[in-house]
Amino acid sequence: MAVFQVSDELLGTFFPIAVYWIYSGIFVLLGSSVDSYRLHPKGEEDVKNVASKATVIRGVLVQQAFQVAVSLLLFAVIKDESGTQRLQLPLWIIALQFIAGMAVLDTWQYFIHRYMHLNKFLYKHVHSKHHTLVVPYAYGALYNHPLEGLLLDTCGGAMAFLLSGMSPRTAILFFSFATMKTVDDHCGLWLPGNPLHFLFSNNSAYHDVHHQLYGTKYNFSQPFFVAWDKIMGTYMPYALVKRKEGGFEAQPIKNK
Repeated sequence: MAVFQVSDELLGTFFPIAVYWIYSGIFVLLGSSVDSYRLHPKGEEDVKNVASKATVIRGVLVQQAFQVAVSLLLFAVIKDESGTQRLQLPLWIIALQFIAGMAVLDTWQYFIHRYMHLNKFLYKHVHSKHHTLVVPYAYGALYNHPLEGLLLDTCGGAMAFLLSGMSPRTAILFFSFATMKTVDDHCGLWLPGNPLHFLFSNNSAYHDVHHQLYGTKYNFSQPFFVAWDKIMGTYMPYALVKRKEGGFEAQPIKNK
């Protein structure tokens, strides 16, 4: 009896999208149980954010549709015409490809992201859409103008995939992890024991600083490390302090 199998290319295309909605859905389900770990009081989502949540969901789905189209096209171009099974690479090579992909994606996104802030036309007509979410939340992580989504995320991901030399199977893990990291950075929470906060200085508090008016010229790095901010002089450190009414606040340390 024939067994239905899904190709690595299809998994690499659609699995990160499933991860996006499942992981962000977990944050939604946590609801008021995590109010004491919020970086903003819950009510500020509705007061400060311009875009409605329905608009955000539609915007994310549009961006993901672009991602699917580009991903399928990319995999179709590089697909082995012989149809032979790829050799299993040693774990250390896969790890190096993973690290290389992270470095490429960080570099691409830092400079494109920063330019979208420096160029007044691009900021007004493109990138400002993402910053309508002054109070970030998980499923708003990919709420961008379609052009930004194409340049920053889709093209950046394609560059990371191609330049690192990773296989479609490795890409499943890489893009799923990158998706989780992006959602986590926008979740608006500082949850105790979050392993991503121990592994990366680029986290939900670090990125929350960037979403505030005082931080729009700083903390451009995403999604993994803060190296480019430190190298380019756009790093804004912060202190995480408890609010009297509950929760936390990332207060900038102004040493500029």
